[in-house]
Amino acid sequence: MPRAKNNVAAHHRHKKVLKKARGNYNARSKLYRTALETVNKGMKYAYRDRRNKKREFRSLWITRISAAARDCGTNYSAFISGLKKSGVNLDRKVLADIAARDMAAFSDLAKMAIGS
Repeated sequence: MPRAKNNVAAHHRHKKVLKKARGNYNARSKLYRTALETVNKGMKYAYRDRRNKKREFRSLWITRISAAARDCGTNYSAFISGLKKSGVNLDRKVLADIAARDMAAFSDLAKMAIGS
């Protein structure tokens, strides 16, 4: 009796990996073993960077708020502390958006933060 190798399932597995590896250069998109290594490493980077993206955006928002706060005559830490004391519950994403789009509203917030 011939040996059964389950080629159908293996072919499906290989096709799945090679489909994910499309767009890579040379063997990385054509040969199963190198494509598998590329895909696995890419998945690790994707997992890691989904978390790093949150960190990088928060850093960007803090930089934007800090620059706008300096234009209003205060620094970032005093601005955030003053907002907390005056009871303004806006997160950094919204504050950065206000700083970028509506400087008049941001300066009003800065006055509230300095006043408290």
